[in-house]
Amino acid sequence: MPQQPGSPASPPARRGARGLAWALLGLTVALLAVGVVVGLTGSEDWTRVVGFIPVAMALALVGTLVAVRTGNRLGWVFLAAAALSAVSVSADIYALRAPGDELPGAAWAGWTLTVALGIESPLLFLIPLLFPDGRPPSPRWRPVIWAAILAGLVDSLSSAISNVNFSNNFPKLRDPVTVVAPLSTVWNQAASVGLAVFLVGAVSMIVRFRRSGQEQRLQLKWFMYASAIAAVIIFTVSQFSNNPLPVFEIVFPLIPAAVGIAILKYRLYDIDRIISRTLAYAIVTGLLVGVYAGLVLLATQVLRLHTPVAVAAATLAAAALFNPLRRRVQHGVDRRFNRIRYDADQTVAAFAAGLRDAVDLDAVRADLLAVVNRAVEPAHLSVWIDTGRPGPSA
Repeated sequence: MPQQPGSPASPPARRGARGLAWALLGLTVALLAVGVVVGLTGSEDWTRVVGFIPVAMALALVGTLVAVRTGNRLGWVFLAAAALSAVSVSADIYALRAPGDELPGAAWAGWTLTVALGIESPLLFLIPLLFPDGRPPSPRWRPVIWAAILAGLVDSLSSAISNVNFSNNFPKLRDPVTVVAPLSTVWNQAASVGLAVFLVGAVSMIVRFRRSGQEQRLQLKWFMYASAIAAVIIFTVSQFSNNPLPVFEIVFPLIPAAVGIAILKYRLYDIDRIISRTLAYAIVTGLLVGVYAGLVLLATQVLRLHTPVAVAAATLAAAALFNPLRRRVQHGVDRRFNRIRYDADQTVAAFAAGLRDAVDLDAVRADLLAVVNRAVEPAHLSVWIDTGRPGPSA
């Protein structure tokens, strides 16, 4: 019987897809291992050798799990991006090992890097648009996907036939393919389209969030949480360093990890608590730093107390304010960002206050059933009360 459209894939097709996913993972690991061996045996800087390995491995591992367990298209996007990243890393290390054309094919390795980067970037730009189910929010968004694919092809083709990006990466090597003059304008426009695709994907997440149900909203919160943390860290480091790339290589894996958690639904419903705790501690830390700095400036600049006692007093004051301030801030953050927990806490507190004056067991039982039902909404609920008489009362 022919397979109906939209029906689950047949077992052989599923086995083939799983085999392909594991093969791409193995290819990614092998290429990264080759890059490490080539780099370390050539006395390359180890930071350059292991630079993008965390990014590639995070994409590969999450992509494999998602593709094998759910068949979600995002898993294949991650796997393709991971394989291309591994090709880029190994080609970059091989091309940079030689000061000139001493290694056979060094220039071709550099050419491979510039071509692979043009394909890899649009795949990463499409992640916000396709998260969390591997499809855009509606068919109206499909032209964005085609725009990203076209931009990637133009980017790769312009790098393949002209020296538009080769000399910037490998100034000591000659581009082995220079058919036309550098297509800088075309390459820049394609890169601009890729960035526009990313921004449109961010807008699509807002649209999807407004239209989605509770579970998908929690998935989107995981992605937004990881993206916000990575963006804040990278922005902060960029204010104090001219090269934030190493930090990007460390914190970017948070995003594919969050995608994997959201799609595989592992502890999915703890995200509201994680967000509220992060916000609360960030606010408390900022306030305490401000209080500490203000007290130190007051003591040293206004009162002219240049002694360790002033600094110690400011430290003790900030430490004494920590718990009271944390409780107040956590209460306010829960009320705004973790409403389910806040409402449950308020319900339990109101029940506990009324319980102190209760004397009727039947009334207590009814109130308890109502409170538990409102707080956790169980499918079934029963109460057993030991009254000291033979037999239970329920």
